[in-house]
Amino acid sequence: MKSLAEAYVHPGIAWPRLILDGDRPVGFLMACLGIDWYGDGSEIRSGLWRLNIAAGEQGRGYGRFAVESVAEELRRRGTEKFYVTWHPGPAGPEGFYLGLGFRPDGENSGGQTVGVLDLAQGLSG
Repeated sequence: MKSLAEAYVHPGIAWPRLILDGDRPVGFLMACLGIDWYGDGSEIRSGLWRLNIAAGEQGRGYGRFAVESVAEELRRRGTEKFYVTWHPGPAGPEGFYLGLGFRPDGENSGGQTVGVLDLAQGLSG
């Protein structure tokens, strides 16, 4: 519910999508499109804001499908870099994002690692 509320508060930035397998919901994603990263207009970024795959559905390719869908939309909009953040730690999604080709850019945002993918290179794995 929080993500949907944020999507309505930021209609020009948030890109929420339900992830379905047939007619069965398996996850949710929300991309951010053109967010003012530092709040001063110096850098505009786009990327994955939220990705939630149901616990029983993880490991079946839905997360990769979601990331590919966001990458496709960003490319369509002429974006060159795809950003994502994740909580570090052994139980977190770092391995998933690194396996897709995201690389930490040396930044930290709210205790999360900031990763970036060059969309010209595409996803790995």
